Amino acid sequence: MTTKEKLLTLFEKNKGVYFSGEEIADKLSVSRTAVWKAVNSLRKEGYKIHAAQNKGYCLAADTDILSVQGIQKYLESSCSQIKLTVLPAAASTNALLREKAAAGAPEGCVLIPGSQTEGRGRTGRRFYSPPDTGLYMSLLLRPFRCPAQKARKYTVMAAVAACKAIESLSDRKPLIKWVNDIYMDGKKVSGILTEASVALEDGFLDYVILGIGINVYPPENGFPEELKNIAGAVFSEAMGDGKNRLAAAFLNCFMALCQSLEDSSYIQEYRERSFLIGREILVLLPEGTKKASALDVDGECRLIVRYKDGTVAALDSGEVRVQERKHLHTPTE
Repeated sequence: MTTKEKLLTLFEKNKGVYFSGEEIADKLSVSRTAVWKAVNSLRKEGYKIHAAQNKGYCLAADTDILSVQGIQKYLESSCSQIKLTVLPAAASTNALLREKAAAGAPEGCVLIPGSQTEGRGRTGRRFYSPPDTGLYMSLLLRPFRCPAQKARKYTVMAAVAACKAIESLSDRKPLIKWVNDIYMDGKKVSGILTEASVALEDGFLDYVILGIGINVYPPENGFPEELKNIAGAVFSEAMGDGKNRLAAAFLNCFMALCQSLEDSSYIQEYRERSFLIGREILVLLPEGTKKASALDVDGECRLIVRYKDGTVAALDSGEVRVQERKHLHTPTE
């Protein structure tokens, strides 16, 4: 670990606390000159480090910059396998992590860039990933003898974990649009993209890459014209350590769910947060769009729908849209 990394670890664990240059040098076992250089290097990266005569240096309490050190201090025991890498920027974290997975990277590798230039959503859509305002994360999983058709459960668990993470840091109630989008106040604040590699010889998952993007704050100049009516953000303004806290809260929740795969209670939590169940929807199929009623999410994480001709179907994948606000009786009422 470099002197700068050690200093950031010290500062992140003691935000707002002053340390003299001599104290820091002693704690890190480096020279005062090395401390001064590390402070200046962090400042160049955007960290607000106060300096006061006879007091020393401290990291401002309202600092909100993604870092390994900033996230790690909030991680719980469920994340013992997590190995974080925070990058200034990336093209696509899912694509980058897929390369690492193919090269043998272990389960628990997490990539988090400050921005993405080629962020992707489902069906090849672009996920808007500007700097400083979002959380973009990809996590590598290597399930043991898990059939390929079970990969959907990771998307469902991630949606539940994202909602619980947001709820833990705000008084707002996020809702899930099957299967992979999180909405707040009628606008999309998060999207999840799960990609997998399957071993051809036995049909089991070789690895799963769970990608999630969350609009933490509104972009400085607002969302692009094509998104401004459909995209929203979790928080209306920046908050101290907001991105680090949200990243850790998601990982804590998601990894805890992964460690309890036999416990399917997350499906009930998913149902309770669904804003599709009990509503009229449009199911987008290759042969065309069909009207249906969303009835439930079953134990296999499939969306149960009833078409207008009375036929009931379980959707494994696909896209649906809300047709109108018509409420039906649901199994959870």
